[in-house]
Amino acid sequence: MIDLRVLRENPDLVRDSQRARGAELAPVDALIAADDRRRAAVARGDQLRSDQKAASNAVKTATPEERPVVLARARELAAEVKAIEAEQAAADAELRTAHLAVANIASPAAPPGGEDDFVTLEVVGTPPTVPNPRDHLEIGNALRAIDTDRGAKVSGSRFYFLTGVGAQLELALVNLAMARADEWGFTPVIAPALVKPETMEGTGFLGAHASEVYKLADDDLYLVGTSEVALAGFHADEILDSDELPLRYAGFSSCFRREAGSYGKDTKGIIRVHWFDKVEMFSYVRPEDAEDEHQRLLAWERDFMDALELSYRVIDVAAGDLGSSAARKFDIEAWFPSQQAYRELTSTSNCTTFQSRRLNIRARGATGNQPVATLNGTLCAVARTIACLFDHHQQPDGSVYVPPALRPWLGGREVLTPR
Repeated sequence: MIDLRVLRENPDLVRDSQRARGAELAPVDALIAADDRRRAAVARGDQLRSDQKAASNAVKTATPEERPVVLARARELAAEVKAIEAEQAAADAELRTAHLAVANIASPAAPPGGEDDFVTLEVVGTPPTVPNPRDHLEIGNALRAIDTDRGAKVSGSRFYFLTGVGAQLELALVNLAMARADEWGFTPVIAPALVKPETMEGTGFLGAHASEVYKLADDDLYLVGTSEVALAGFHADEILDSDELPLRYAGFSSCFRREAGSYGKDTKGIIRVHWFDKVEMFSYVRPEDAEDEHQRLLAWERDFMDALELSYRVIDVAAGDLGSSAARKFDIEAWFPSQQAYRELTSTSNCTTFQSRRLNIRARGATGNQPVATLNGTLCAVARTIACLFDHHQQPDGSVYVPPALRPWLGGREVLTPR
């Protein structure tokens, strides 16, 4: 949730953010009205409780003649206090609903516009020249590493098996990602893939992204689309020690996405699927340190891409393409020779204090308890990274080059050869 003090002091900043996102302004006006009603109810309640206390004291000192009138007034005030408390509870609920409907304030540095209006910050490496490139599925089939036919037979479309060297490559990528994250000071975490509604809502995934989320109705649980959700909920309703910040976690989990609205997109292979495994970085930091942490997360993602010897570009995502929790987001898109295009492999978002306010995560400091900033960054979305490695590192003889960083987890193999 956004800081209500910012809304009260500078409502146009929030409206400008909504415009930059291409979102409606009505939720901002509804939030302002709900905040006004709640503040008025609180002020009225405080006054009535003060009057009630004075009336109670008056009863103690009233003369026998005065007592009936004073008692009647005390009863009247008690009824009014009860009514205002109900009114305040309703105002609190209305305010929370309105508060949840407003996205985070987009950074003024985020480019304006929609999905196609990103700004390329840097292009790294030279895309390989591959004569008559094959796509990753053809290569994966030749290596007996990917089996989408049996995946569809067992689970339906957009599911798959990783077999043989494909399964080994997944484990190699996860081991490499976790080892790098450990070197950078992240605490490795195996995170649950099922979370409660309040955790999913707290991270902002039940708003515009609700159609992407799988729900287990019988258990009132959600399947996560990223371990960011579980890692954000890890410290929910806690007061952290400001001196211990930053806290950094590298979470591994299976991830599930309905891919609603993606009909006809990436139907072949394992680029856009309903289930995949992922290693996600997550940071809790002081709000004033959030922008620097964002740059660090991006640098660590780039380090991982460099270790895989991939050609890529770094883009600054436009405000209209940001998730509701993010104030700013950078993507790394790697080159796919078979598509002659850059495709997203990782992203990192600065969520400022938006998620911590929803999840009630604060840090104890010199000026009291204050919300922390949260940031996330994908280190390795495994299925898509395997697809990119096959596509990017394919050789004319049908083999796939293995970058040295992965070789220790693949028995020292320098190439993967079709069987």
